[in-house]
Amino acid sequence: IVTVKYIFFLLRADNRGEGGILALYTLVRLAAGKRSVPILLLALVGAALFAGDAAITPAISVLSAVEGAELVLPSLEPYVLPLTVGILVALFMMQRSGTAQVARLFGPVCVVWFLTLALLGLMHIGETPYVLASFNPLWGFGFLVDHTGVAFVVLGAIFLAVTGGEALYADLGHFGRRPIKLAWFGLVMPALVLNYLGQGAMVLAHPERAENSFFELAPAGVLPWLVALATVATVIASQAVISGAFSVARGAIQLGFLPRLTIRHTAESSSGQIYIGAINWTLLFGVIALVLSFRSSEALASAYGNSVTGSMELETTLGVLFLWRALKFPLAVSFLIVSPVLVVETTFLASNALKFFDGGYVPVLIACIMALVMSAWWRGSQRVLARVHKLAIPVKSLVRSMRHSSIHVIPGTAFFLTPDEDVVPSALLHNIKHNRVLHEQTVLLTVETLRVPYATAEERATVEPLGGCFIRLVLRFGFMETPNVSRAMVHARRAGLKFDVMASTFFLGRRRAVATGRGAELVM
Repeated sequence: IVTVKYIFFLLRADNRGEGGILALYTLVRLAAGKRSVPILLLALVGAALFAGDAAITPAISVLSAVEGAELVLPSLEPYVLPLTVGILVALFMMQRSGTAQVARLFGPVCVVWFLTLALLGLMHIGETPYVLASFNPLWGFGFLVDHTGVAFVVLGAIFLAVTGGEALYADLGHFGRRPIKLAWFGLVMPALVLNYLGQGAMVLAHPERAENSFFELAPAGVLPWLVALATVATVIASQAVISGAFSVARGAIQLGFLPRLTIRHTAESSSGQIYIGAINWTLLFGVIALVLSFRSSEALASAYGNSVTGSMELETTLGVLFLWRALKFPLAVSFLIVSPVLVVETTFLASNALKFFDGGYVPVLIACIMALVMSAWWRGSQRVLARVHKLAIPVKSLVRSMRHSSIHVIPGTAFFLTPDEDVVPSALLHNIKHNRVLHEQTVLLTVETLRVPYATAEERATVEPLGGCFIRLVLRFGFMETPNVSRAMVHARRAGLKFDVMASTFFLGRRRAVATGRGAELVM
């Protein structure tokens, strides 16, 4: 699942360096050349399921780790929930410093953690060397055939071993494809395989240790250190899904699924490293609510699988459409290529569905709420855009009509801010309609955000005469910059725009949807 589906395939399906289900949807939509409502719904539901995953993962990860401390100090049991909440608050408060800063702290701990996993596994493989035969898939196939009922339940239990792939894909913009590949093949996958083999070998030799097979790998004197390291490592594991939530939220905002939120870029080296305060604190509230409601990782485990399996399966379905639409594979061949992964994930989904009434309904409920919010916002946004386009007048048409107009021209410069440089801003139309005047210099001002950290002085401003009294001015800022129009006017002067600040006026239009008896109308 992780190596073939995510590392080899989906990490290549990036939208300008960004990953995640919404980036994949965008690639499919662009390749198809038009928006498809069924495909849009797939992406929307997948993103909503990821939101459920983003809330449950930190809760179950940190809670299970703190519970592990009871193995060393049983007296800690009354303090498990307060400690868990405290750790979660500290984790979410760290997010504002950015992915790079968090990685500097967490990175070395991750290396120690995975090396420890590998070493613990190697220590026990020699007890039952024939555990290496598990690389032969026929053993797994035989188990599925001979013990179908048990195997079906077991698949739901072992699903935790393959989770995180959807967060890995969503984190593509934070880290990049190459570092993820190097980390996976150079450290993470070998360490995990060795540890699982070691646990299997130990349990075959000592069946009585099966109940807590991971911590039983360590000698008694090392156990406190291992519990502490596991606690820190599971906190770090939550980081991946939190970072992924920021990326998915930004994709949702760009696609019109969520309202505009303040996005802070935290690194000059990558536009994908971002922090969204509103998402961070909403997520923290949801995570703490889950911890206090379920009160144990065992109870949360039942709630975990449904959101992750659903999100993964929808990503796989979009992967089929990507092969078909973007890479031009025949549809039948696309399904054939993806079918092994689809079969495994469908089985996982069915197995996890058995736990729906034991808590599995929670992520589904979260996903339904998120899907309702996103669909409502998208529908409203589409109605607003339709209204705007209906009323829109091309700039070229206005310039032509004003050449022979008797409208009064007054001295001074008027700046009209507009997000679309080819459409006449509504503020300008209202000014002409109600004041019946034009300024001798009417500047249509557009602010653009570039995909580089900082804009150079040469690309900061461009000035283009449109004819008559109309001029187009474009100001550009890098993603690490806070746009400052007044300061950028120095660059506009250098680009050839002449104006007197004391005789200049800035006009900014605002769109607002207002509920009426017939539904909603757009006020501009």
